[in-house]
Amino acid sequence: MNPPDEIFDIVDSNDRVIGTAPRSEIHAKGLLHRAVHLWIFHPDGRLLLQKRSLTKDREPGRWTSSVSGHVNSKEDYDTAMHREIPEEIGVPASTCKDFQKVKQFPASQETDQEFVWLYQAVHPGPFQPDPHEVASLDWFFPAQIDQMLRDRPSTFSSCLRLLWNQRPR
Repeated sequence: MNPPDEIFDIVDSNDRVIGTAPRSEIHAKGLLHRAVHLWIFHPDGRLLLQKRSLTKDREPGRWTSSVSGHVNSKEDYDTAMHREIPEEIGVPASTCKDFQKVKQFPASQETDQEFVWLYQAVHPGPFQPDPHEVASLDWFFPAQIDQMLRDRPSTFSSCLRLLWNQRPR
């Protein structure tokens, strides 16, 4: 789960650490902080999306990246990404093939004031999602995601909408 007393680094507008605070304070005050997102592709080109647990404090029940999470205090982006993979979907990060850092996104309202590094990898599953974090997982072809975003944008997290619309092509 996401205890409100988790400690995150507060960063400035250039993503430099300037302090620390508990998760609850960072979210309540809208302070800049850090997060990671991973898009896991199936070998056939489909993207794995997770539906966020209904118990999440931010955007519960919405589709988002395959894996996403905060960067803890004194943790770098890569370490956070490797920690989040087994925590959320129950597979070791080492089983993800073609693992790579794709793009950094600046903190914004859509990212919940998080600087976000997007990663991608290939993994066919199976996965064992943590039910406290993930309500469900499903595979979608990119064209399906495009259509769903046109028809029902509110079913996606605001961060996923931003990442998807600004993804490298």
